[in-house]
Amino acid sequence: MSFKFQINTDIKFNRNKYLLAKADKYKPEIIHKTVFPKELVKLIKDKSQLDDVGIKKSNSIEQLTTMSFAKDDSFILDMGRHCVGKFQIHIEHVGSPMDAPLTLKIRFAEMPNEFKYNSDDYNGWLSKSWMQEELIHIDTLPVDLQLSRRYSFRYVEITVVDTSPKWSVQFSRPTVIAQSSVDKLKAIRPNFDDKELEQIYQVGLNTLHECMQDVFEDGPKRDRRLWLGDLRLQALANYTSFDNTNLVKRCLYLFAAMTAKDGRISANVFTNNEYIPDDTFMYDYGLFFISTLDDLLKHEFSQEILDDLYPIAKKQWEYDQKFITSEGKVILDEDYITFVDWSQDFDKTTSAQAITIYTLKQLINLAGLAKDSEKIRYQKQLEKLESYAKNKLFDKDKGFFISGPKKEINLASQAWMVLAHVLNDKENHLLMKKSKKELFPIKGIATPYMYHHVDQALFEAGLKDDAIKLMKEYWGKMISLGADTYWEAFEPEQPNFSPYGNAMVNSFCHAWSCTPVWLLHEYLN
Repeated sequence: MSFKFQINTDIKFNRNKYLLAKADKYKPEIIHKTVFPKELVKLIKDKSQLDDVGIKKSNSIEQLTTMSFAKDDSFILDMGRHCVGKFQIHIEHVGSPMDAPLTLKIRFAEMPNEFKYNSDDYNGWLSKSWMQEELIHIDTLPVDLQLSRRYSFRYVEITVVDTSPKWSVQFSRPTVIAQSSVDKLKAIRPNFDDKELEQIYQVGLNTLHECMQDVFEDGPKRDRRLWLGDLRLQALANYTSFDNTNLVKRCLYLFAAMTAKDGRISANVFTNNEYIPDDTFMYDYGLFFISTLDDLLKHEFSQEILDDLYPIAKKQWEYDQKFITSEGKVILDEDYITFVDWSQDFDKTTSAQAITIYTLKQLINLAGLAKDSEKIRYQKQLEKLESYAKNKLFDKDKGFFISGPKKEINLASQAWMVLAHVLNDKENHLLMKKSKKELFPIKGIATPYMYHHVDQALFEAGLKDDAIKLMKEYWGKMISLGADTYWEAFEPEQPNFSPYGNAMVNSFCHAWSCTPVWLLHEYLN
């Protein structure tokens, strides 16, 4: 795996105040709920869990107030559920007068295995500052310690780094003020006869709930940003569960308000203090603005949103013309990457061709809604793109789409071509049936993001039983490894895989993995 940071300091951005005001119009009220820990736990060796690390109850939470802690003592709180919020706890000293400060180390973890690692040993290429830990000095006790930072976690480890030999400390009233822009109790829930699918759905719902904050975040632990690829999938899952269309509108307006001067839409935007577009651009993510807009208007039509945002979608498409030849071939540019998946183990050329076709069909629908005469030109270009895919990229002898100069056959190419409906329904069925036979078990795909597209392709091709089986094997496997929210990256063949060179910064609650919520509603309900 490899990745190169994009640093484009010479890019000039628009800042459309009208569109930004629209984004703020849809700013959500954050719902806060108080969560109390369920019990004290300890780490145990458990080969059935991620990294062979499990948990076991050590004490009831009521016993915490009776326990004293001195230098090097520690305990772990289990909140009983994943939380996104701020932690607080009451601390008192016991014994002689307090003749030295109290030093604490507090670590937060979404999964127990995170406590296995020491941040001093971190050597990944993402910033070490994402580590969820605090070193705190307290001069005077008693105190109600309230941490100012928001964390994403289920478990809290508190270690007494030092007191003095004369006194110790006691802890009480640990709580989390958890937050989200939606109420999980109000979610739409389908009925399942299959208990395993019901659990898979619930964990997906947990994941989506935690990532719905001021915007649709990609991950509340890291990066806490609005990414276009994640947004497209989150929005679909949201329509069938929380149905908070205002949050989708807010996110689309943020992307639209801060495009590059040349029409490109940033792959992500920062929203913490002020709105800032990132100088990172991706071919497929830019096109997914078109997709997300079309999905929204199919779910809930608004002439105002069409009028405001269709011109932005159109400009993105026009920028991408430099990567499409006159015969309908999509050419990749290493400086304008096509993401598809974190894995760099497969060629992405044909996936890019299919994504272009997929999103152009949606642009044509938008053009029809907008009564744009350019629809005719778009339809002619679509014919060329599809013709190239069928005549140049589909190997009739092998029965697969090929990709790149080495004519590689990979699963991503087949899945995306099925989703783009380049072939007819019968041909799609045969393609995914052949893919299931020859390209499974899946290898070299690193994220639930790409697994979603494979699973959806199975459903689209009429292979419902195979799609359910894959969902149980993949998302169900995360649950069996201890997940109560789904992860950013997961390769079943190496469960602790990290795209960042070190699993310490992996996100175990990540937006693009929530899609069983949509898949189960769309294809089984």
